[in-house]
Amino acid sequence: MKVLITGAAGQLGTDLALSANHAGLEVVGTTHADLDITDKEQVAQKIASVLPEAIIHAAAWTAVDACESDPQKAIAVNRDGTANIVSAARAAGARVIYISTDYVFDGTKKTPYIESDSPNPQSVYGASKLAGEQQLDLVQDAVVRISWVCGEHGANMVKTILRLAATSQQLTFVDDQIGSPTFTSDAAPAIVDLAVSSRAGIWHLTNQGSTSWFGFAQDVLRAAELDPNRVQPIATADLRPQRPAKRPANSVLENAQMREANVTLLDDYHTPLQRLVDRLTS
Repeated sequence: MKVLITGAAGQLGTDLALSANHAGLEVVGTTHADLDITDKEQVAQKIASVLPEAIIHAAAWTAVDACESDPQKAIAVNRDGTANIVSAARAAGARVIYISTDYVFDGTKKTPYIESDSPNPQSVYGASKLAGEQQLDLVQDAVVRISWVCGEHGANMVKTILRLAATSQQLTFVDDQIGSPTFTSDAAPAIVDLAVSSRAGIWHLTNQGSTSWFGFAQDVLRAAELDPNRVQPIATADLRPQRPAKRPANSVLENAQMREANVTLLDDYHTPLQRLVDRLTS
């Protein structure tokens, strides 16, 4: 099976390419440097030349706060770029697996979000990713929503927490935003499996367990054998300066569709967290 992966140099894309290779697939990876997804003609030519059976579309503009100040770029990349991928996929007879986000929800629900809950994004980034979702044909394509993404490649909160811990005695993180950390080492093989098995529709894919950013920072310090009491909680409303983009207070994604389909759930997030911290600190 031949699969094309967009955003193949990114945090998730790197592990997607590794996982697809490990699964014995023929992998073609594209990066922002060699494929501008906002250029419809360029996208059409690339996909026509590759003729993949599946496209895992991980390329996106994910700078949440930057999106807030440039909505036109966010829509151009996350909505229109996705429309270009889908259009070219249809011409090539390929299905698309689109990587989306917890930011499509407003975060006001008191329990975890399931796939059938109505999206209500509160940020430009969330709105642009939802607009991307709406370009797909869910009879044949798949939307995979992930949250709080961490991995060995690229910038993420685990690396940030370890860096802060090395330079500051006290760390401060919000305790009123909760979510399910998702580790690319675990999520990537599961996404490749979705591509291979031709599963369609909307899927929530996270590691099991949920926590606040405050709790997560403590978990990172524990994994690195540092004192978790160095982390202090703060309310989002008390952050100075305030972040441009509104964050969902509840980002927990229930993997209901995976349970229903008897697909193996990802490990509790503490397991890949320990593995990643060990790699980053060894």
